[in-house]
Amino acid sequence: MKRTPFIAMMVLLFSLFTGFAHAEPATININTADIETLASLNGIGQSKAEAIVAYRDANGPFQSRNDLTNVKGIGERTVEKNAERLTVE
Repeated sequence: MKRTPFIAMMVLLFSLFTGFAHAEPATININTADIETLASLNGIGQSKAEAIVAYRDANGPFQSRNDLTNVKGIGERTVEKNAERLTVE
């Protein structure tokens, strides 16, 4: 009895599952992201996401991701935790 197709299928499934587990999260442009997208960031909930959008609307686009610390309730630690996911374009 040949086991090659079964083994090949198992290897393929294993590689698919491990690939998904190590996938990088998408980057988020803080100048264009909506509230729902911003709320997906680590340490940013609905109210902080709303504060980001309100700040952006009142003050114009962010020049750097560190400008997020100008938003009330967002500190340097929150920006550091999300640094890999944040972009400004």
